[in-house]
Parts: sequence; C-alpha cells; structure tokens
Amino acid sequence: MIFKEVLDPLMYHSVQHLTISEEEAGQRLDNYLLRKLKGVPKSLIYRVIRKGEVRVNKGRAKPERKLQAGEVLRIPPLRLPEEKVQAAPGAGLIRVLESAILLDRPDFLAINKPAGLAVHGGSGVNLGLIEALRAMWPQQKYLELVHRLDRETSGCILVAKKRSALKYLQGLFRGEKRIRKRYLALVKGQWPKSEDRVNVPLLRIEQASGERIVKVKAEGKAAITEFAIQQYFPAGATLLTAEPVTGRTHQIRVHAQYLGHPIVGDDKYGDDASNTSMRTHGARRLFLHAANLRFDDANGEPVDIQAPLPEDLQHVLDQLQSL
Repeated sequence: MIFKEVLDPLMYHSVQHLTISEEEAGQRLDNYLLRKLKGVPKSLIYRVIRKGEVRVNKGRAKPERKLQAGEVLRIPPLRLPEEKVQAAPGAGLIRVLESAILLDRPDFLAINKPAGLAVHGGSGVNLGLIEALRAMWPQQKYLELVHRLDRETSGCILVAKKRSALKYLQGLFRGEKRIRKRYLALVKGQWPKSEDRVNVPLLRIEQASGERIVKVKAEGKAAITEFAIQQYFPAGATLLTAEPVTGRTHQIRVHAQYLGHPIVGDDKYGDDASNTSMRTHGARRLFLHAANLRFDDANGEPVDIQAPLPEDLQHVLDQLQSL
C-alpha cells in the first residue's frame, strides 16, 4: 500500500528532491527519512547520510540536523532488499476498528483498541493497528501512534493526524504537561486497602530469545502506580483502577505482581493456578483495559475519553457477581 506521506518504492531507484513543508519542519533529518522512506532499512538510511549522499540545500548534513520549512533534500537512488508483501486488514478487522473510534478530531483519533491486536507490525506480527488504519484511510496524509499499549491490553489509544499533534500529545505522556491514564484491572486475591500507591523501580531486561521482561530492581527506573479498589469478589479477585504516574513497560502488571496480586489472565507475570481457575468464569485473556484518558488539548480545552469495557471482560465481572 502506498500512502501520500511516503515515497513510492518504485521511485527509490532514482534521485528524488523533496521540499520540507511547514508541518514537517523541526524534525531531525534521520527521523524524517525513517518515516518518509518506508521499507528502507535503517542501516541504509544512516549509511547514505554518513557518506554525504543525502544533501540538504546541496550540502552535507548530519543525522541530527533539524530541518526547516522550504529546505530541499536530495535523496540518492536506493537499492532495496526484496520487497515483502504488505498485509492488508480484512473486512472483519475494518468493521471492528470503524466501530472502535471513540473520538475523531482534525488533529488526532482515539481508538478503543481490541485485545490481541498489536499496535504496530514487526517481530512476527504482519499487521498492527497503525498499519491497518493507514490501509483503511490511504487519503489521510499523516497517521502516527502517540503511545503504545501491550498487545494483550484493550482500550484507549491515541493516533496523531498531524506532526504538531504528535509532538504535543507525546509531551503529555512524557510528563512535560499532564495526562491522566486510568485502567481497569482484575487481580488475584483481596487487594489490601492500605496499598493505594506502589513506588518501586523497574528494570526492563531483553532475554536471549528477544522477549522483554520487566523486574523490580533497585537499579531500574523510577515507577509509580496509584491503585484504588472498586469491588471485591467472593471468588478471590479484586477489581481495581490503576493510574500509572510514570510510563514504564508492563508497569501496572509488574507492580500488581510485586504486591502478590497479579492481574488475572496474565501469562507473563501471573499465577498459573489462579488463571486456570478464573477461566471457569470466562477470563481467557489479560484483564487489563485502558478505560479513560483525560488531558487538556493544545488549545487548553479539557478532553475526557472513555473506552467502554469490552464484552468479554464485562462477562467475567457478571459471572463473578453472580456467585
């Protein structure tokens, strides 16, 4: 699939000249090319920059060079590896995503991401949320993920339609401004009323297999999650809200495990016996849902996005309530 914001791969075999627009201004040269030259290996992009084959206003430029509106880039012919066939979303996924739109604004989208859908392709995933959205709306000039959710996690995720929106919204998630993220999680056991804030550092470890795992380690990065009890269930489970103050990988899942109350259905950090037991009540996947995002938009107006709990998770709660 060819999108307007990227070059046609057939044109990679000839010299191209691109003029930087106002919307594109301010990007680093390397980041601009990585987005523009879809399918071109990162190593090749850095190689042609390093060799001076990419020119900005006819001069050599370093990867970190900030581009300005009106500047002209010369991109040399590029020899690409054999092109892989881009997977396309099926009719069923398209219907699901169209019905999952929570908010559609000129500068960004909010989607209620279904569980089981990765946010982007790669690492054995042929098609992710962002690739599906680009294929659904090829006329949309710019679509980029603002943040991420684990593949197993459902709920609210933001997608920028403009680079200015991407920069602003990512600033909120980095803590430069303020965004409140509220998740719903069902955990094993009776959560202690005294444990409303977990503040322990987390270290992300890359295993030999390439799998990421996160552990509580003193040398890790600071991580804070605020929890609030919503309901106790007689089957030995507690429904919580979780608000991550920081944004570390698998933060809520690991903090819940740290207190001895892992999230129901978590096959990485959870309790196998508890997960097996909870499957009898319909819990067949990770019970973690990004239910709410609250922030002020670039104009200072409040935005409150609610993502309804999916039917499969609501079914689990109904089953537990009936005991």
